[in-house]
Amino acid sequence: MARNLKEQILETASRLFYCQGIKATGVEAIVKAAGTTKISFYKYFPSKDELVIAFLRKRDKDFTYWFVEQVDCKAEQPIDKLLAIFDVLGEWMEIPEFRGCAFINAAAEFPLEGNPVHRVSAEFYDQFRRYISNLAGQCGIEAPESLALQLSLLVEGAIVSEQMKRHSGAAELAKQAAGVLLQSRLSGAD
Repeated sequence: MARNLKEQILETASRLFYCQGIKATGVEAIVKAAGTTKISFYKYFPSKDELVIAFLRKRDKDFTYWFVEQVDCKAEQPIDKLLAIFDVLGEWMEIPEFRGCAFINAAAEFPLEGNPVHRVSAEFYDQFRRYISNLAGQCGIEAPESLALQLSLLVEGAIVSEQMKRHSGAAELAKQAAGVLLQSRLSGAD
């Protein structure tokens, strides 16, 4: 039961943090929505900050697994996977519950680079860029880290654009820009 209560608190907090924002969601609201007590809450999460970090780490693990699996289902070759990233992004952004990227949102709420929440958010995008860089390297692209940063900027920009204005077509436009970048890199131009 204890393990289930801890997971229930984390799941409830995750939903509330993503829908309402981290700072706007108090411990009282989490406890009430989870159907538990503050004593139980603090037994599993000594502070709200520790809960926020647990939320982001779980989100990282779950989202990364889901995202890579979706990309792998859409494409086999690394070059096709680089473009499929934007198809998966577009599908994710179409779900009614879409509220942007939890990591971008968290970094905006905790803007100081030394803050643990900001660091965990930055780690997510570092890992995402490594994923893209690995695919680019498999394509034989020179300086795959540079391309990974460029494609990541397109992804992040599309997410924020879609968050600001729903059904903006940002993922498709970002995919078109990514295609131009990839063609440029594959033909040897920089």
